[in-house]
Order: sequence, then structure tokens, then C-alpha cells
Amino acid sequence: MEMQGTRQLKVQQQQAWDALNNPEVLKACIPGCDRIEVSGENQFNMGTALKIGPVSAKFTGKIMLTDMNPPASYTLNFEGQGGVAGFGKGTAKVTLTPNADGCELSYSVTAQVGGKIAQLGQRLIDGVAKSLSEEFFKRFDAETEKLDPPPAAAVAVSQPEAAAEEPKGWPTWVWVAAALVVAGLVYVAR
Repeated sequence: MEMQGTRQLKVQQQQAWDALNNPEVLKACIPGCDRIEVSGENQFNMGTALKIGPVSAKFTGKIMLTDMNPPASYTLNFEGQGGVAGFGKGTAKVTLTPNADGCELSYSVTAQVGGKIAQLGQRLIDGVAKSLSEEFFKRFDAETEKLDPPPAAAVAVSQPEAAAEEPKGWPTWVWVAAALVVAGLVYVAR
């Protein structure tokens, strides 16, 4: 399976990078995600539950980031296992490009799936992948607004609270890639 796309983000390139590198932000944004843990340098373990048509499964997976060029781009390599439901593996190339409205996130995913999810129809898988991607970006926009509120709201936040909300962890595009990987797993499961 191959999937490409772009998405205009409301935040600046560095802000998007910071949010995508924040495990708590990603966990909140990836539909069905219940854990994201650092397992090594630029390596993470992840757990997520998905329902694709009649197939429900809990996937555990590994993500490794390579070709990192902060805050502009990286390659995300992933593999996930869902027991009898199936497996998925692949890569996602993600690029953040600054523009007048914030930044644009571009992605290109190549993935393979097997097992029961691979037996589902492509139209169903395509629909679920699109739905997961839209849900991720909706949640991501809300989370980045919490981390970097508009100027009027930012004045109302006291200094200690603002420091506590400062993003830490992985760049935003890493999390978007993780969501795309999940969507790719769903899409590839045909």
C-alpha cells in the first residue's frame, strides 16, 4: 500500500516539531493509542486498539526514526503485530515546510499488511485510514492550541502554568507519522 498527503497545520514549524516529539501529545492524538514509550535512542514502543469493520485488535508495535533533520523532516520505520488479526510494517517519510499560515506537513507512506485485516475490502480499509487520519489531525490541532494558545489566551496563563505546558519529547511530525502508520496499517490490511 502507498499513501501520500499534505496537511496545513496552524502552528509554526518548530512548534509542530516539538508537539510531534511529545509522547503525551501523540498519545492523546492517535485514535485508540494507550501507550507510547521510549525504548532507545529514536526508538519507541506503542500500543493501540483498532476496529476495522468486523475485526477488532490490539496492536503492539515498534517505531524507529531515521534520517532526522530537525525541525524539517525524518523517516519513520514501523512494524506492528495484532495477533490473529494481522500485522503491518512499513516506512513513512514526513516533511514540515514553513509557510505564512504556520507549516505544511507532507507525508508518504509505504506499508504492507497481513492476516485477517488483509482480507478486508480495500474500500473499507481506505475509509478507516482516512477517518483515523482526520481524527488524528483534529485532535492534534486541539492539543497544539492547548500547548501554544492564541495571544489573547496566552496572556491569561500565568508564568508557572505556561512553563508546565511547555512541550517536551518527540517532534510533532513523529506523532503524525505514527498516526499515519496506524492509518497505513489499516489501509494496507486488504
